[in-house]
Amino acid sequence: MSCVAGMALETRRTPPYTPLDRGDFQESDRNPMNEREKQHLNDEGYLLLENFMSKELLEAVRHRIEEIFAEEGERAGAEFKQEPQSRRLANLVNKGEIFQQIIVIPRVLEYVSHVLGPRFKLSSLNARSANPYSDWVQPLHCDAGAVPDEKGYWVCNVIWLLDDFTTENGAIRMVPGSHQWGILPQDVLPDPQGPHADEVLLTGRAGSAVIMNVHMWHGATANRTGSPRRALHSFYCRWDKPQQQYQKKLVSPEVQRRLSPELRKILALDDPLNDELSSEKSGASGFLR
Repeated sequence: MSCVAGMALETRRTPPYTPLDRGDFQESDRNPMNEREKQHLNDEGYLLLENFMSKELLEAVRHRIEEIFAEEGERAGAEFKQEPQSRRLANLVNKGEIFQQIIVIPRVLEYVSHVLGPRFKLSSLNARSANPYSDWVQPLHCDAGAVPDEKGYWVCNVIWLLDDFTTENGAIRMVPGSHQWGILPQDVLPDPQGPHADEVLLTGRAGSAVIMNVHMWHGATANRTGSPRRALHSFYCRWDKPQQQYQKKLVSPEVQRRLSPELRKILALDDPLNDELSSEKSGASGFLR
């Protein structure tokens, strides 16, 4: 369903577990993608799936995210990028089975395939937490600095809301329909960090997921509340483009040996073309240079 809602949910620490063995997705979210969803994603560039995660899965992801932030401290996010007034994590496929399971959820892959076509791979799996009482506004950007090419769209992000996204706590701002324009905001806007006349805020309840064609102009707003605003980003790209984070290099040999054929395929671990593309050209973020 494409809908917006907001309600405060308390964060509780829970023990790690194997999420997808316990029916952690709502039954209604196992249905095939419908025509209304396809049209909204085509026209607007995004789709909000409200309450897509179960309470148990949401709590488990929150728990693991905070564990990693505590373990990595000031190094958090260093494998990729760090950002003003925000906490970031990178290379999450390497940091827990829960993340490996999230990136191959069939319903999510169906939405991603609608944007990218049938052949795609995980480009990166990151987390971002906007600090409380910040004034940092993320510039409008397209992920990986991506403009559609002769084959169409080639980047798609799935944003997992780990906290409510509200008008006050750093929700995503986006310009619906801009994925069809074929231009980057930094090439035409005098100040991509400033407000845009057509931007809207994406607000939603914790546990929801957002499918986003990230050729659409988007960025994050300042968190003016006293609590962090956390999200997980599973970012996919078309098969013939470099990964944002070269998974074969970042995921440890020990973890790679344990991965299923399905995971090896979505991570492009056995793809010579991806090795050629990503070994030299990974790293583009769209706004952090």
